[in-house]
Amino acid sequence: MKAIRLVEPGKPLVDADVEDPRVGPHDVEVQIEAAGICHSDVHYRAGTRPVPGLPLTPGHEVAGTVSAIGSHVKRISPGDRVAIHYLISCGVCERCLEGLEQFCEPGLMIGLDRDGGYAEAIAVPERNAFPIPASIPVEVAAIMMCSSATSLHALRRGRMEPGESVAVIGVGGLGISAIKIAFALGASEVFAVDTNPEKLKIAQDLGATPVPAHKVKTIGADVALELVGLPETMRGAVDALGVRGRAVAVGITHESFPLGSFDDLVLREAEVIGAADHLASEIDELIEMVDSGAIDLSEVVTATVPLEATAINETLDRLQAFEGGLRTVIKP
Repeated sequence: MKAIRLVEPGKPLVDADVEDPRVGPHDVEVQIEAAGICHSDVHYRAGTRPVPGLPLTPGHEVAGTVSAIGSHVKRISPGDRVAIHYLISCGVCERCLEGLEQFCEPGLMIGLDRDGGYAEAIAVPERNAFPIPASIPVEVAAIMMCSSATSLHALRRGRMEPGESVAVIGVGGLGISAIKIAFALGASEVFAVDTNPEKLKIAQDLGATPVPAHKVKTIGADVALELVGLPETMRGAVDALGVRGRAVAVGITHESFPLGSFDDLVLREAEVIGAADHLASEIDELIEMVDSGAIDLSEVVTATVPLEATAINETLDRLQAFEGGLRTVIKP
């Protein structure tokens, strides 16, 4: 089958022919109909986040139709439309039993530790396949598996309560999802912070209060989500907090940022919290929110490209430069 592969860090992805997926007794094979292109994939291609083994098929926002099932599969049937939870966990270790599968020691992430969705098909364990109702387009289902689920998890980690205010630092695919989900969870006001006036206008059209990045200290939010992965935006998330505010770090960066323990934390009793990926249990909640109409994620997908290395590399180039639309989805 056809796949788009990362062969060498710092080099463009390439077109490749690879073996069809092997379907184990507990696995399902999915013919991929949509695969989101995430900013994390920029880091994998650039080598700023090391990939354990190459070559690799990236892609962790995946949805499609089940084409085959293993002999022990009971919940999923051929023909089912599914979205794929990208964390392949063991299900039996202490962390998994606690519902914290993102910390499963033998766990693997598709598109990073094992081949992902920049391909025509993929095989994953049955428990990673989540049926999607007919009301949810396959492109939306794909991006829900990272940009939306990760935003929901970040808001949960920030302990956002109805009536609180939220600052969203970075109005990209995650940012638009975060704005919509925050409102759905009862936020009194959502502030959208970005350097791009066009993205601020999109956020404003969704009901958010646009704030230029240089005015972030005027916000005073209860919860601030950092969704970019830059030291200056993490610093901005802290600056955006009010008394007892919680800044949640989501974006990928290996750089540190300045933090004053007294001025930034003690004087406001503020907190800085990390948010890693999301939980399988949150996917069911998210699907229900979209299916019921509580949130509409259709605006998050702003472009589609074919399963071709040139088009995908061009999209990654734009993401690396913090340009382009909100979320681009591959349609094989």
